[in-house]
Amino acid sequence: MLFAVLAWQVASGGPLCALDERLGRALVHSAVPASLAEFFADLGNTVVALPVLALAALHAAWRGRRAAAPRWWLAPLTAVLTMAVVPALVVPLKTWLARPGPPEMAGGAHTGFFPSGHAATAAVAYGSVALLLTALREHPRRPMPAAVAAIGVGLLNLAVGIGLVRRGYHWPLDALASWCLAGVLLTVCMAVCGRWAAHPHQPDGQLATSNSSDAM
Repeated sequence: MLFAVLAWQVASGGPLCALDERLGRALVHSAVPASLAEFFADLGNTVVALPVLALAALHAAWRGRRAAAPRWWLAPLTAVLTMAVVPALVVPLKTWLARPGPPEMAGGAHTGFFPSGHAATAAVAYGSVALLLTALREHPRRPMPAAVAAIGVGLLNLAVGIGLVRRGYHWPLDALASWCLAGVLLTVCMAVCGRWAAHPHQPDGQLATSNSSDAM
């Protein structure tokens, strides 16, 4: 719903766009160090985010298979497929809405800036990594706290968004819209990872027996 409102405002040049651009210009000239902003903005680059996700998926698959977990490949595969959906959603939206970028991007090769591909990539990649890590439970009584992972990923993506705006690569609403899309994708990924983690050390036969017992 929020994404639809934002897209409508961008497409129609509504009042939110003027406020958004004013906020973006203020952040560009803020005291946030340019080098620090560039560092966080780069975390949304595919050459950074994709290897991190790939390593986490391989680690999760290795741990799951070693523990003889049922469908050990399901959560890692879902995380990778979730990441693959990002450009399939973002690129057509960029082309359709064709929002001009900040003045710093004038004359560049890109014609659409809404939503932000870098912000979406960072949100889905690092969000999926956190989901995979929280699902890996060598000690079921001591899992990685989901709240800690969520806060960490949230702060990281906030820093990525600020970095993108501070460096003049995107407007604030571009990043916000990407987070909306990422939230939907990560909800699906979270459901799969949660189901995968429910029986982390049981082989398929034991899982079937357990499910039958639960039904009785």
